Amino acid sequence: MGGLLAVLVALSAFFSSSETALMAINRYRLRHRARAGSAGARAAERLLERPDRLIGLILLCNNFVNSASAALVTVMSLQIGGEGYAVIGISIYTGVLIIFGEVAPKTFGALFPERIALPAALIYEVLLKVLYPLVWALNLVANGVLRLMGVSREKAGSTELSRDELRTVLAEAATVIPHRHQRMLMSILDLERISVEDIMVPRNEILGIDISDEWDEILDQLRDSRHTRIPVYEGSIDNLVGILHMKKVARLLARGEFAREQLLLLARAREPWYVPEGTSLNRQLLNFQRQRRRVAFVVDEYGDVQGLVTLEDLLEEIVGEFTSDISSLHKDVHKEKGGSFIVNASASLRTLNRKMNWSLPTTGPRTLNGLIIEQLETIPEAGTSLRIDGYAIDVLQTGDNAVKTVRLKTLSAATDRPAPKSEGSGKGLV
Repeated sequence: MGGLLAVLVALSAFFSSSETALMAINRYRLRHRARAGSAGARAAERLLERPDRLIGLILLCNNFVNSASAALVTVMSLQIGGEGYAVIGISIYTGVLIIFGEVAPKTFGALFPERIALPAALIYEVLLKVLYPLVWALNLVANGVLRLMGVSREKAGSTELSRDELRTVLAEAATVIPHRHQRMLMSILDLERISVEDIMVPRNEILGIDISDEWDEILDQLRDSRHTRIPVYEGSIDNLVGILHMKKVARLLARGEFAREQLLLLARAREPWYVPEGTSLNRQLLNFQRQRRRVAFVVDEYGDVQGLVTLEDLLEEIVGEFTSDISSLHKDVHKEKGGSFIVNASASLRTLNRKMNWSLPTTGPRTLNGLIIEQLETIPEAGTSLRIDGYAIDVLQTGDNAVKTVRLKTLSAATDRPAPKSEGSGKGLV
């Protein structure tokens, strides 16, 4: 009888550990193992498609084993010393069962789910076929009780991950995914929530050719241009003629055979492409691919051009900068001695964060000028100082109802010098 009791305790341990392991196993790792050809993983996936049947089968087997072992202990105790020994025997066996049949096996199953779940799944598939009528009847009653309580198996939550949950998974995968790749994957998830106006070149910074300018001035612009594609307009950027590809005019420029008529003809060959502000980067990336374009003009609800977005700008949101030269990180940022930076306040906050590895808030205004004005609730004068999310900002120059230039320093570095006196009033003043 002692050997039979040991077998029953071992079976109880198996059922307890496998139940915990199957419920705790990583579903995505299990799916990967199943696609790789693991028979145990495929069996586990099939069982977990109906967890009510799996749980019913395990509990049916486990309770039968535990009841049989308790009855066996009672019989053994009565044979040894009567009813008094039965109470002692059951008490001792209960402690043994809790430790060796429940707590220890379930802990092991939770710590090493794949070791237990995959081989156990093969056994459970056989048991389910043998005991299916009992399991079906058990589940019929149990699911009926749950329906009375308003719980339905069909309405149970799926195992699919939301975007925020996937971000959490990526954040926790830092030990297996290189930081650069992790950042790229995070950026891809952000494409849906970022719009083209967040990364566009603002209207006032678009470098184009005004066809109504003097011809010599246009030629100088063409020779000095660092861009491959140049917008051509007449009078205003709202009156776009087309996009000029420098590859088509370089040879003519070298020969000195380029004329205004040829410029207009080449520009009109590639009509400008407009996209509405608010278009997500994910949608715009698909649009670039579908239209086989690299440049698009962002327009507002009135049709006025607000900026320009390029495929290169969009890709930089995913892969980061194409250069690691600190001196060329951003044309609007100049480093000073002591760790501070002179920054053009019209620069995009997202661009500054990406290129300078800063963390300025991007949930509101899109430019540093807009962020400062929002914090102060007024247009500041030169000499005004404020702090925003760990950054000390000194306004150096204003004009045309906007902040032009600021000095920016992280607060950890800014504490090394006394804070300048501030002028004006508003939120966030030092």
